[in-house]
Amino acid sequence: MKTSTELYNRRCRRIRGKVKRNNSGRPRLSVYRSSKHIYAQIIDDENGVTVVAASTIEKDLRSKLQVCGNIKAASQVGEIIAQRAQEVGIVEVVFDRGGYLYHGRVKAMAEAARQGGLSF
Repeated sequence: MKTSTELYNRRCRRIRGKVKRNNSGRPRLSVYRSSKHIYAQIIDDENGVTVVAASTIEKDLRSKLQVCGNIKAASQVGEIIAQRAQEVGIVEVVFDRGGYLYHGRVKAMAEAARQGGLSF
């Protein structure tokens, strides 16, 4: 029987493979969530460069929030990543949920990024 970590890594590889096959040159919005924080990056896979990043570890966001591992914090990160992406000139991305189910904090971050102007 496979461990939960092995199953998670398998889902990550499967999802990332589908995202890379279907991205059509768009950058990838990658999400990582831990029990205490959530991180988002927009990655240019053609050049292998992180273009924009946001997380709940940043001082200005951490000072505004009481708890950094909830849906409210995730939606704040989504708004910030969308704002920073538009400053760089990125409007369309491919969403990479990274093996996580699309609900809770991942969904809140994605919907806040959409409200901020990102299209995926």
